[in-house]
Amino acid sequence: MKIFVRIMGVLATKQSKFIGGLGLLCSFVLIKLLKYELCFDPAWITILCCGVPILYGSLRKLIVMKQIKAGLLISMAMLASIIRGHLFAAGEVVFLMAMGGLLEDFSIARTQKGLSSLIKMVPTVARRLVNGVEEECPVATLQIGDILRVLPGEAFPADGVVCSGSTTVNQAIMTGESLPVDKAVGDDVFCGTINCYGAVDIKVRKETNDSSLQKLIQLVREAESKKAPMQGLADKWASWLVPAALLLAVIVGLITNDLDKAVTILVVFCPCSLALATPISIVAAIGQGTRNGVLIKSGEALEAMAHVDVMAFDKTGTLTNGDLVVCDIYPVDGCSESELLDVAAAVEVFSEHPIAKAICARKEDSLAKSSSAENFRMTPGGGVEAIVNGNVVRCGNEKFVLEGGELALPQAVVEKLDSFRAQGKATLVIASANRILGVIALSDTVRSEAAESIVALSKMGIRSVLLTGDNHKAAQFVAEKVGIIEVFSQLLPEDKVQQILDLQAEKHIVAMCGDGVNDAPSIKAANVGVAMGSFGSDIAIEAADIALMSDKLSLAVYLRRLAKATIRTIRTNIIISMSVNVVAIICSIYGLLNPVTGALVHNVSSLLVVINAALLYDRES
Repeated sequence: MKIFVRIMGVLATKQSKFIGGLGLLCSFVLIKLLKYELCFDPAWITILCCGVPILYGSLRKLIVMKQIKAGLLISMAMLASIIRGHLFAAGEVVFLMAMGGLLEDFSIARTQKGLSSLIKMVPTVARRLVNGVEEECPVATLQIGDILRVLPGEAFPADGVVCSGSTTVNQAIMTGESLPVDKAVGDDVFCGTINCYGAVDIKVRKETNDSSLQKLIQLVREAESKKAPMQGLADKWASWLVPAALLLAVIVGLITNDLDKAVTILVVFCPCSLALATPISIVAAIGQGTRNGVLIKSGEALEAMAHVDVMAFDKTGTLTNGDLVVCDIYPVDGCSESELLDVAAAVEVFSEHPIAKAICARKEDSLAKSSSAENFRMTPGGGVEAIVNGNVVRCGNEKFVLEGGELALPQAVVEKLDSFRAQGKATLVIASANRILGVIALSDTVRSEAAESIVALSKMGIRSVLLTGDNHKAAQFVAEKVGIIEVFSQLLPEDKVQQILDLQAEKHIVAMCGDGVNDAPSIKAANVGVAMGSFGSDIAIEAADIALMSDKLSLAVYLRRLAKATIRTIRTNIIISMSVNVVAIICSIYGLLNPVTGALVHNVSSLLVVINAALLYDRES
């Protein structure tokens, strides 16, 4: 039995179907056209390579699973044609069915690379403190209450709370936000997030298998398992196609006393072109999408995209460009904008913080003079300081700048800070020589075409929702800029998934568009997962059904139009297929077709379906 199953596995391969196609071609050319007399008909090769696996699969599903599939009707037509000696007809119907299966397999192929990449992010070794002494230990052995030391540049090996030290943490893997977060004693940290600067000690508060990163991995796994493969139209209708074809063939055979007519009925009734209707349209749409910068990995998702009525967006890297830029320079106490920028850049040039990089980039683009600094010092979670032109300059948050109590923020500066933060901007206070020089504000910039794209989606009947791990003020500011009303902020990956599930529970078809690792579970959970492929993480791209391979959000609008066009093409193909089959059945009843010519009619029907699907390539973005 094992040998038989192994043989079936070999025959089911793409290579086997290719060989079957060559056999059918040889049968047509050598026997049908050139009238050569061969010791055997090459169509037998097609029957073996393409027909036997279909026969085995359909019988197995009928007997074991009690399911009637389109392959059963194909098998009946093949066997009837063989009995009557019409080998070419038998080979033709099974080959077309096999090609439909290959196309469908191609259109729904998925990859699991993203999940394996996510698993690799889990730290394997931790530094545990025992009586003040460091010891390396496997992460799997950690227990709640253990004290761990995490150095700059390392990933946190467990969920915990800071019990000593301060630092800045990159939490993009969990929240998707590009701006690192300051952490001090008492603040929570998450497994897999990156400790950027200061060494800290943390107290483990969750077991390894219950960490935030492990939950993220589990969410991706669960969402993937819920995705069912696309079912072909022929299989959906097989429960009535098979008995209808069999009944009609028997009736015609008994009335006319002509077995060839009965066989012809079975041949022309075979849903070959119907089996091609969906996959060939999907493949054409995949080709058209690729041409326009949209990578479509799932035929099911493309079909679902045509019916999407809610589209959820991540903020950073999706609606915004994902890079901090200096947007406001507010000098005080007689300081000019160029002077303020120069002093700040002179200190920040020694820092690797994203805010520092943005300030230095703005300095390079400006005409501000260049000063030099010395005795640079960084305080994790606070800011930086150095000596510039003989004066101590501090750049950081208010607590850091005002440390010592020698300075106080002018009321105008306080009001400006409140205004900047209300707009979701990051702020940096600069002080020198015991006076406040001013404030520099930074923000992520909204994509130029975001608002236009949201409006276009709205006109298509799609409701837009913002799901982000960022704070509410920043989220609300961006939402107002692009025209999104519904905003859900400060969400962890599991919270985003829950929002998706809540929308689905309300009978909505939901698409999720994101770019970060933290978006992967919600991308998987959505009916359609869309990743920003240009700047998106590999994990988000691999998790998604569709990737937009540039930073143009307008491609989401194009994707919707392409999905709608694909559905129209599929429906047209169904009409073509059914119409040709009906005409062929009538012609068979009146003796105008035999099994061989009936098989050729199948080729015409399938050709028309292919030509119609190919018209998708002419659609403009």
